[in-house]
Amino acid sequence: MTKRKSKADVSRAGNDIGVLIINLGTPDAATPRAVRDYLAQFLWDPRVVETPRLLWWPILHGFILPTRPRRTAQAYASIWTEQGSPLLLISHQQEAAIQAELAKRLGVPVPVALGMRYGRPAIDSALQQLQDSGVRRLLVLPLYPQYSATTSASAMDAVGQALRSQRAIPSLRFIRDYHDEPDYIAAVAARIQADWQQHGRGERLLLSYHGLPQRYVDQGDPYAKQCETTSRLIAEHLGLADDAWLTTYQSRFGPQTWLTPATDLTLQSLARDGVRRVDVVCPGFSADCLETLEENAMQNRDLFKQAGGEHLHYIPCLNAEAAHIAFLCDLIQRNLGGWL
Repeated sequence: MTKRKSKADVSRAGNDIGVLIINLGTPDAATPRAVRDYLAQFLWDPRVVETPRLLWWPILHGFILPTRPRRTAQAYASIWTEQGSPLLLISHQQEAAIQAELAKRLGVPVPVALGMRYGRPAIDSALQQLQDSGVRRLLVLPLYPQYSATTSASAMDAVGQALRSQRAIPSLRFIRDYHDEPDYIAAVAARIQADWQQHGRGERLLLSYHGLPQRYVDQGDPYAKQCETTSRLIAEHLGLADDAWLTTYQSRFGPQTWLTPATDLTLQSLARDGVRRVDVVCPGFSADCLETLEENAMQNRDLFKQAGGEHLHYIPCLNAEAAHIAFLCDLIQRNLGGWL
């Protein structure tokens, strides 16, 4: 039997272990110029848009970037805080909380850095921060519960790209996903139950995930199957009947076929069928952002009401809640096995 190392053993082992957490990103400001810069980076990623570059470049620069940033900037402005982007603020709270909790558990400081796949802080600057702290063994945790090539794989691409210029690269471990982790499921279910206790319960629970082109799933991306698994496990944990909940997909973009059912169309259909209150939760997002705070809590709320519904209640993400941080630290510790 392998003897578990004490905190003193970990301290003597040195401080060469670090954790890089990654999220999608956000513009620097809720302005058309800042949003344009952000979208130019995001939509040029070949993992996100798989159209051949020679075809995509004129579409992106000739049609999308000249028009979309102004409208998107207005959406960002509706959720922007005095401290800036909600996603960036929450992600930094997660970064600090994870670092504090790991230090408490292990008895030695473990550097944790936040990198955004698009925008700032960039992944390459986060990696440099960790290497400057003496990190030689690195665990990478994309904060995407469900794996997709458009998110998790793209994050790993960026880590590899950033390390290409380094002569001495760290040992690497990569957490692929955590869509069916029991403690993650329990934390989301507890968040829903706490919200129901405070605000009452709707007639339906929509578990809404960011959409993905159907073609990507047809070609082997496991994202949709993992989303469905997450929803089923949450519903089972809550003891919900089959007709009390639905998995839907939001944030469609462009003319191609996306995963269905669509969140907005489903809400309109429910309202027309006489459903008066719907609760929406987003178990594919680790932190509240534009897609949750503006698209669901504002846009889709209005669509639901216009179709005859009375109340769409949005249930916030786990963000930096204690149960979420505890789960993430458990996940990190397990994946550091043999390094501690």
